[in-house]
Amino acid sequence: MKTAKTFILTAAAVAWPFFSQAANWPQWRGPEFNGSSTERNLPVQWSKTENVKWVTELPGVSAATPAVWNNHVFVTAAIRSSQELVAIALDRRTGKILWQQKVSDGYGQDNRSNYASPSPVTDGQTVWFFFGNGELAAFDFNGKKLWARNIQRDYGPFAFLWTFSSSPLLYDGRLYLQVLQRDVPVNGRGRTDGPNDSYLLAMDPRTGKELWRHIRPSDAREESREAFSTPIPFTHRGRREILIVGGDCISGHDPATGREYWRWGTWNPQRITHWRLVPSPVAAEGVVLACAPKGGPVTAVKLGRNGVLSDSDLAWQSTDRAVSTDVSTPLYYQGRFYVLNSDRRTLSCIEPTTGKVIWTGELKGRSKIEASPTGADGKIYSINHSGEVFIVAAGDTFNLLATIPMGGDPEDRELRSSIVPAYGNLFIRTGTKLYCIGK
Repeated sequence: MKTAKTFILTAAAVAWPFFSQAANWPQWRGPEFNGSSTERNLPVQWSKTENVKWVTELPGVSAATPAVWNNHVFVTAAIRSSQELVAIALDRRTGKILWQQKVSDGYGQDNRSNYASPSPVTDGQTVWFFFGNGELAAFDFNGKKLWARNIQRDYGPFAFLWTFSSSPLLYDGRLYLQVLQRDVPVNGRGRTDGPNDSYLLAMDPRTGKELWRHIRPSDAREESREAFSTPIPFTHRGRREILIVGGDCISGHDPATGREYWRWGTWNPQRITHWRLVPSPVAAEGVVLACAPKGGPVTAVKLGRNGVLSDSDLAWQSTDRAVSTDVSTPLYYQGRFYVLNSDRRTLSCIEPTTGKVIWTGELKGRSKIEASPTGADGKIYSINHSGEVFIVAAGDTFNLLATIPMGGDPEDRELRSSIVPAYGNLFIRTGTKLYCIGK
């Protein structure tokens, strides 16, 4: 039976292709939804001019991570001069811009980010672009718009203090989007004619029409209700779940209906009001990580549970202050979790089932690191706000292999796009440039 807070219009009646080609990077956290790839023979040494296959100047800035499928690379841009939000496709082999389509007017609502922060997602035939002003559009690989809608127009204005930046998720024949927001307006943003509900929305990827919308309640207060995380799928002992974190709790949902299987919370027992949540969940080896903000702990929740969970359902919770992340999402790679602490500029290697800290190493640079780390070819790649790329060996000891400056342009500020490994190359998005590194 559907819960009273889940609204079902239709059911997805078709199968959907899975992301079977390991060389592709189809969505924000990659083909495995955990930041990892099976790519090999990736470059370790390069500069802005050496070992660069191509570099393309883009019309605007973005914090979105590129999506790569076969010979296409998809990115977004917010153009300051014209106040436009655009979707862009490039030729993976040459960097040539194949097409650029305006999706909406707009740029951003604050000086920390812009509306082009959510990452595109593709299945090899269609690519979906979402922007922080609510615009959601689908294009074919030739740049033909298939459909478009605005989430704010359809469900009410977003009630966020900062620019909304959750990315869409394509999984199991549905396109998902989470909106975890304040229950009352803030700075003139939000509904005044009804409740500002938080929800998980499932849509038909072919048409954009709603399949269902599950209202997700929360006991969090004020800014702590806001989440900029992205839903992540995971299968544990045959049960598929959509994992959502935000509003002082983490929950697992039925992908077919949105029904909540379980929830745990909170990392915020004192109900502090300014703990917005940014890192997305990452799951592996029977646990899912929920990362408290503002220097709070990382908590591993045991999967396979039902109902409202207690602390007895936790596998571990970090006590080392270095094992914390305020913005970047942890990586799971080669049997380990890797947690990047943006403020301390450290990377920690964690044993998944026990929480044992295997090592913590310092990533010395000029700025904080808020892009999420990527794992491939036995290495961990990350980039800081000013464009310094750090390459660390994955393994039992901390080994910083290289630090490579890729910034320096006027728009290379607060860079947050994750590095993408695909087809033997690394794709690095700086302020207004996209680099393809390698042969």
